[in-house]
Order: sequence, then C-alpha cells, then structure tokens
Amino acid sequence: MTETDRMTKGEREDMQRLVRQREKVQKSAAKTRSTELLSDFENQMAAEYGFDDDGVWAAAKKAAAIEVQKAQLRVEDRCRELGIPKQFAPSLSLLWSHRGYDNALEKRRNELRRVAQAQIGSLEQQAITKIEQASVEAQTAIAIAGLTSDAAKAFITSLPTIDSLMPALSYNELAGETNPPIVEQLLTPNALRQRRYRERQQALRDANVTPAIADLKEDAS
Repeated sequence: MTETDRMTKGEREDMQRLVRQREKVQKSAAKTRSTELLSDFENQMAAEYGFDDDGVWAAAKKAAAIEVQKAQLRVEDRCRELGIPKQFAPSLSLLWSHRGYDNALEKRRNELRRVAQAQIGSLEQQAITKIEQASVEAQTAIAIAGLTSDAAKAFITSLPTIDSLMPALSYNELAGETNPPIVEQLLTPNALRQRRYRERQQALRDANVTPAIADLKEDAS
C-alpha cells in the first residue's frame, strides 16, 4: 500500500465517527421496525372479512342460504307433524363469521400477542447484534488501515472469536462422559451427596447386599 492509498489520521477519525453514527441510527431503526411489526400483527388480528368482500364468498353464501331455507322448511313441516307450537319450534339459520377462531376470542388474541412480542423482540435483538458486529468490523478495518507495526497487526488478529468463547455443547459431556460429569459440576454439594447415596443404594440392592451401618452414617452426614 502506497502513502497515497493509506488513509490519513483525519480521514480515519471521520470514518470512525461515521460508522458509529450509522450504528446508532440503525439501532433506532430496528426499534422502530419492531413497533411497525407489532402494529401490523395487531391489524391482522383485528381484521374482519365480510362475505361481500369477495365474489366467491358472496356466491357461496348465496348458495348456502338457499339450502338452509330448504332445510328450514323441512324442519317446520316436521314440527307441525309433532305438534310443536311455532313459537317453540327449533329453526335453522345461516351465520357468516367475520373472524376466525384465533382472532375472535380475546384470550387467544392475548396468547398470540405475547408470542408475537417475544418473536419480534428476538428479531430486534438479532438485528442489533448484527448491526454491532458490522460496526465493529468496519471500525476494525479502518483501524487496521492505519496500523504500521507488525505487533499492532498481530494483536488485532489474536482477538478471540465468539465461537471460541462460546463453543458448541456436547451431549456426551452433559450426559456424563466427562469426569466429573458437567451435570454433577452444576449440582450443589448436598444434592450431589444425595444423588451418589441413591446410586450406591441402588447398586447394593441390585447386588443383594445390606449396607453397613458405617456407610449409612457416612451418607447421612
């Protein structure tokens, strides 16, 4: 890299300020987006649909009304045969529901709202993390552009990655392949003693051996 290609100190400072400002703006935009997503979800839950909003729906309702009317006439005929007064007779009717089950019941809407809030919150946090990562990467690139010594460059490359700081979980380690197992490492001393006591008792029962009094006293302590 020639001197003309290298950014000046003033340019690097300007770029660093710009990157930090963009990070701030993008984080605010993420929060605004969360509000918009939640508002959109609320609008979806509050939506109502009339049968006359769609030609197919309107035709279906019209056809259903004709069949319901025919069925009602049969019900009336049977009621007369049974001697049921008209004012007490059952009847059929056609109902068009403007909402579905999930957005008609308040309890269900509240459940869906909580799920949506949690999901949107997770999306926002993921977006903020990506924004921060991009900002740090940009600031790092700008800083590296101004480094001249090998020691300074080596320091940048030696910084740990998130994968090395948070390695993947191992089922075998959690299940007990390590010594001591990670699960036991997380137990309190008292809980660990109780667990080992139960294991020894089970082993003795399996071997048909009566535990010694000394063992019982030791386990009780």
